[in-house]
Amino acid sequence: MYSDGIKKGPNRAPARAMFKATGLTDADLEKPLVAIANTWTEVGPCNFHLRELAEKVKDGVRKAGGTPLEFNTIVVSDGISMGTEAMKASLVSREVIADSIELCVRGHMFDAVVALSACDKTIPATLMALARLDLPSVMLYGGSIMPGQYDGHDITIQDVFEAVGACAAGRMTEEQLKQVENGACPGAGACGGQFTANTMSTAATFLGMSPMSANDVPAKDPRKFAVAERCGILVMELLKNNVRPSSIITRRALENAIASVVATGGSTNAVLHLLAIAREAGVPLELDEFDTISAKTPIIADLKPGGRFTAPDMETAGGQRLLAKRLQEAGLIVDSPTVTGRTLFEEAAEAVETPGQEVITTVAQPKKATGGIGILRGSLSPEGCVVKLSGHNRTNFVGPARVFDTEDAAFKAVQTGGIKAGDVVVIRYVGPKGAPGMPEMLGVTGAIVGAGLSDSVSLITDGRFSGATYGFMVGHVSPEAAVGGPIALLQDGDEIEIDVTKKVVNVHADLASRKADWQPKEPAYKTGVFAKYARLVSSASEGAVTNSFSTQEPSILCMAKS
Repeated sequence: MYSDGIKKGPNRAPARAMFKATGLTDADLEKPLVAIANTWTEVGPCNFHLRELAEKVKDGVRKAGGTPLEFNTIVVSDGISMGTEAMKASLVSREVIADSIELCVRGHMFDAVVALSACDKTIPATLMALARLDLPSVMLYGGSIMPGQYDGHDITIQDVFEAVGACAAGRMTEEQLKQVENGACPGAGACGGQFTANTMSTAATFLGMSPMSANDVPAKDPRKFAVAERCGILVMELLKNNVRPSSIITRRALENAIASVVATGGSTNAVLHLLAIAREAGVPLELDEFDTISAKTPIIADLKPGGRFTAPDMETAGGQRLLAKRLQEAGLIVDSPTVTGRTLFEEAAEAVETPGQEVITTVAQPKKATGGIGILRGSLSPEGCVVKLSGHNRTNFVGPARVFDTEDAAFKAVQTGGIKAGDVVVIRYVGPKGAPGMPEMLGVTGAIVGAGLSDSVSLITDGRFSGATYGFMVGHVSPEAAVGGPIALLQDGDEIEIDVTKKVVNVHADLASRKADWQPKEPAYKTGVFAKYARLVSSASEGAVTNSFSTQEPSILCMAKS
């Protein structure tokens, strides 16, 4: 056992003495040590229930002959921090969570890992860490929140953000806004639409790192406890058979994960996160490959934010297993290994469709003929950017730029009626280095929808979008403004062209003549974690990673293999 290096032999008596102070016995220390990497927090509903699930995971590990040891990481709640200075911490937290799991596992020489995730960044962060460590591992998603209620219909946190805009536009009273606020989030669990958490939950299953159907079960469903216990048993089976993430997170598996994202109209954040996971696993993956897969994969799930249903509805309809069957039948995914010991196709073969369900359609009768994500390039974004294609039918937009250097300034312009139909709202200096931390623009996009402008206004940013965003929105513009990318040279009134069919995003202005006058802005943070992140982080087109060795020298990240 790898853990023998820290607990076996006469010279390790001091270590054993300290283990015993926590209640472990000699018999416990003879068994494999299994890390339970938890992301529990009291700050927000997404991860609030993970302590309960961790206990069940530990029960499973013990039943299967292992000794589980739990530790925790930090978490930043996107929904709570959204629209404030605090949101800059969100993407940074992905790196900190991945680093902290890696450090704790390496620092105690664990034999295997079960990682518990829920809120947006905790899912990719746990997968990034597991790919680095390359120990027998399982990732379990805590599950979706149930839908809230307002005025007799289901709502999610998305509706609250849009209600803010509706209230400012006089389309909703403050009392109605309060009712939406009070009804949106009925308990623990991650945001219910196919926003970033449920998008990455789906991707993790198709990647093979989460057991099929485990992530489907909602957060507070009593069945979730049995799922958690099974994950504890499963990781011991993986350890026994020496099955590691390097045999699961392959190029084929990553392509399957991308297909699952675009087929469900999922979050554009999946582009960042799957690029980052691929780099940690040492698997080549490029930005344009998302466009290639999306172009041939129709949207076959009618999920919020662009559709009608939530993740619990999808589970009732047949879940991720049914989605996999549909994509398999159409030849849009390939067979690949999973942590269950069965292949993706073997799991899909057991799909059971609920008669009359309307959540998951067929490839022959899709919600939209192509997938939910497109990659554009052009004079405004030569390194590439991401456009969300689900939730609307637009393929082109031409209009004058309304340029803002902060999200707050753009939000105020929307709220006060300063944005008109036909405008292209540009929010810059909010990229990975510029913010730093690449915050999401849900406050602004929600306000645009709430103001009734979602069909007549576009938005372009070097920041990113929440999975709850919909409309004709372009994010991840690279190079970003902070490094002198073309978006930094825009001026109010410049004509911007977005054309999905041509896959271009261009600005019709002489940017070259403005380049000489451009000066970088003073860093918003000169010390601390934000300053460190800004110095290390890569372009959004490369996943905004801080680990520059991932693809070039993966062997140095795999100490556990030796």
